[in-house]
Amino acid sequence: MSGGVLVAGIGNVFLGDDGFGVEVVRSLSAHPLPDHVEVVDFGVRGVHLAYQLLDGYDTLVLIDATARGGAPGTVYLIDAGEAGAGPPGGGAVLDGHHMSPDAVLALLGTLCAGTGSTPPRRTLVVGCEPASVEEGIGLSAPVAAAVPEAVRTVLELVRDAPRPGADPDAQTTAHSARELRRTP
Repeated sequence: MSGGVLVAGIGNVFLGDDGFGVEVVRSLSAHPLPDHVEVVDFGVRGVHLAYQLLDGYDTLVLIDATARGGAPGTVYLIDAGEAGAGPPGGGAVLDGHHMSPDAVLALLGTLCAGTGSTPPRRTLVVGCEPASVEEGIGLSAPVAAAVPEAVRTVLELVRDAPRPGADPDAQTTAHSARELRRTP
C-alpha cells in the first residue's frame, strides 16, 4: 500500500499484558477506517512486519506494551523519530520479543538499502504501560481498561494522517511527541 498508513499490532498473547497490541488491533476491526489505512496483527512475527513495510507506507503506527515507568495502564503516544523518544534511562523504545520493534526498524533499514525502498516517513508508537508480562493469557485489569483509549488514539491518528499523494509536510497533527497520561 504505497503511501498509506500501516497500523501494526505487536505482542505475545501468551505473556499477559504483552498482548496489548494484538487486543487493540482486534478492537479496531469494529471501526470503519479510511481506504489508505491497513491494520494488521503481527503478533511476534517481526520479520513479516519488516517485509510488509517494503510496500512503501508513509506512516507506521506500532501498538505494543511499552514499559516507560508509568503506572500500569498508562497510554503513551510516542513519535519514534523525536529525540528522547526512548524510555527513561535509555534503551530501546519498546521492549522485548524475539524480534522487537526497534530491531524490526533496524532490519528495515538494511532491507531498504538492498531494494531501493524507503522506510516510513513517520513512525508512531501507541503503547501501554504493562502490569505484568509473565506467562499467562489475558490482559491485567488496568491494561484491559486502556484498550478503548488506545483505539481512540489510533482512530485520531489515522484520521489526521496524510492521504497517499498529499504533501506529508503540509499536514501535521497535534499528536507529535506527546505522551497521553491516563489515570488507571
